[in-house]
Amino acid sequence: MSDANDSMSISAAGLRAQAARMRIISENIANAESTAREPGGDPYRRQIPVFEAELDRVTGLNMVRMTDVAPDESEFTLEYDPGHPAANADGYVSTSNVQMLVEMMDMREAMRTYEANLNMIENSRRMQQTTLDLLRR
Repeated sequence: MSDANDSMSISAAGLRAQAARMRIISENIANAESTAREPGGDPYRRQIPVFEAELDRVTGLNMVRMTDVAPDESEFTLEYDPGHPAANADGYVSTSNVQMLVEMMDMREAMRTYEANLNMIENSRRMQQTTLDLLRR
């Protein structure tokens, strides 16, 4: 049954990685409408999760994990709003580089990957249970 346990361990690592990814995406969505706090300042910068394969020394399996969160270096959007407290001398305010469509697509992909890992765990558990039931007969 170690193969089933191995697949469950790999899927559990995938669940943790996708849960972390969804947290980062949620942060991005929550800050999508943010602006700079002071004239010439920077607003919230979109964050990108960084994943890496990691060797689990106990099982000898390659697992995925989130190792870092990197800032998205794409340009901020400028909006003309001369009355805003953070407007620069020309009346423009820097707004976040978060694009809602991109975040929603990333969230959907993360949710589907999470569900796939969860289904893998459930299928492995069912296979183990069926094996035990057959051995009892």
